[in-house]
Amino acid sequence: MDLSTTYLGLTLKTPLVASASPLSRKIERVQRLEEAGIAAVVMYSLFEEQILHESEELDYFLTRSSYNTAEAMSYLPDTGTYALTPGKYLDHLSALKKAVNIPVIGSLNGVSKGGWIRYARAIQDAGADALELNLYYLPTDPSLSAADIEVAQIELVAAIKSSISIPLAVKLSPYYTALPHFAQRLVEAGANGLVLFNRFYQPDFDLEELEVIHNLDLSTSADLRLPLRWVSILYGQVQADLAITSGVHTAQDVIKAMMAGAQVAMTASALLHHGERLAASLINEIGWWMETHEYQSIRQMQGSMSRQAIAEPAAFERANYMRVLNSWRELP
Repeated sequence: MDLSTTYLGLTLKTPLVASASPLSRKIERVQRLEEAGIAAVVMYSLFEEQILHESEELDYFLTRSSYNTAEAMSYLPDTGTYALTPGKYLDHLSALKKAVNIPVIGSLNGVSKGGWIRYARAIQDAGADALELNLYYLPTDPSLSAADIEVAQIELVAAIKSSISIPLAVKLSPYYTALPHFAQRLVEAGANGLVLFNRFYQPDFDLEELEVIHNLDLSTSADLRLPLRWVSILYGQVQADLAITSGVHTAQDVIKAMMAGAQVAMTASALLHHGERLAASLINEIGWWMETHEYQSIRQMQGSMSRQAIAEPAAFERANYMRVLNSWRELP
């Protein structure tokens, strides 16, 4: 069976990619992922807030030191305290790239234009094979319109794309009023790929302490349905590679992603929960399924269940909503 695929101009041995997560924090772990069959890894994200924090803190200490003796250099922040500073991120990316043979994709998480865009080029210079821009933004200002947000994000994508020569993928949330239109505008701005979707981690309340608390809940296969639907709709309508992330836990999940029209299926929760060896098991199961169902290659199945390929496109649209509601049967 030919399990190879292409993504962002990269030839990958399988469609299974490790998405941005703590999986990439240790080089040894990424090496084990590579041995298990993972075809590429997306680095954990470098956040815009971290870049701004470092810049402001460094400026503060440098200004402060100008009024002191040479000993004032000791006031510089201890970079060892900030494990995720931009400098350390770039060093880790460079070391990771040298340690493995699979593609390494950098990840930026930001929402505004500014001097920090230079880190997109820095990630490229550190050896990244591609860059994933994570547009994780939660609007809270009622005076800010959807159009304002979309224009700002389109401009951000265009600005980053103009600063790098490596491929650029954009990781989206599902909360856009007209997602296909916005996706098309992103491609026109220079996006080579679209990653669907970001999982927004929701806060909870501690009723005893009266505090807002945050818990990290890993995904399940049920979370696959949302990106599966939208990749199926976008396939063939936008000239960009498509990646499904969130909800990829089983070999069947990967196969569904391919049939929807994705080039790759990205997973993190399953690997965090079961360990790196799960990747080898998934790949073996994919190969077995393909042989059993007489598929010769991943490319053969890509897009075969997309909206444009099936006999009843309404299955992805409003008619599906009514059909699901009418499918409910009460217990006798």
